Amino acid sequence: MQQQRETHSMVMGYLLWVFGFMGAHRFYYGKPISGTLWFLTLGLLLIGWIVDLFLIPSMDRQAGHRFIAGVKDYNLSWILLTFLGLFGIHRFYLGKWITGLIWLLTGGLFLLGYLYDYWTLNEQIDRVNEDLARGR
Repeated sequence: MQQQRETHSMVMGYLLWVFGFMGAHRFYYGKPISGTLWFLTLGLLLIGWIVDLFLIPSMDRQAGHRFIAGVKDYNLSWILLTFLGLFGIHRFYLGKWITGLIWLLTGGLFLLGYLYDYWTLNEQIDRVNEDLARGR
């Protein structure tokens, strides 16, 4: 039986939770709808943010079952998106050179692409890891 590799880190989840009233940890764990809700309501007026302190271990387990481990690292991708996303560095890391260049020249496609990537980064990493595993 093959041992499942971790995709997300609980340490990273808690680090993002510090900024969680803006929804960062929820986006990281693949929950873009509630991440957006947290962003718009400051973590449900900080109450949801405090509750999430106790929910992060379960969100981490769910992410481990939901996403595909592979060559491209989720944690590094999320760090690159969070701190250098406007420059498209995360897209270059994933081998998406054309959109990386577009992000670089347009400030994350005028911030709309940046938000799109918060919603879809986990799935983008999944696809890249799947393609690399199949040799594409």
